[in-house]
Amino acid sequence: MMNPQFLQGLGLMVLGQILVWFQTNAQFLWPKAKEHTLAISLTGGVLISYMFITGVGKIAAAYNGEVWATRIIPSAIGTVVFAIMTWLLLNQGMNAKTITCLILSFTIIFIQIFWK
Repeated sequence: MMNPQFLQGLGLMVLGQILVWFQTNAQFLWPKAKEHTLAISLTGGVLISYMFITGVGKIAAAYNGEVWATRIIPSAIGTVVFAIMTWLLLNQGMNAKTITCLILSFTIIFIQIFWK
C-alpha cells in the first residue's frame, strides 16, 4: 500500500500530528504560550484541520474509498509522534507502559499497511 497518494496522506498525518503536539504542549515549552492559547488554537487549528482533511482524503483514495484506515493509521501515528516529541522536547522518559503502547501502535500501522 505504498503508492504516492498513501505516502502523501501519511506525510500530512505525521506533520499534522507534530503541529498538534506543538499546539497543545507549547505551554510547557514556552511560558508566553500560556498567555496566547486562543491565538495559538485559531492560527494552528485551520492549518492542522486542512492537513488532516487532505491526508484522510489521500489515504482513503489509496484504499479505494475505504475509510477504516483513515481513522486507525492516524490514531496510531498520533501515539508514536506524541511519545517521541514528549521524550525529545520535554525530556519525559519512556517507561514499559509507553514502550508497549508504541509497539502496539507500530503493529497497528503495519497491519493496516501490509495485511491484504
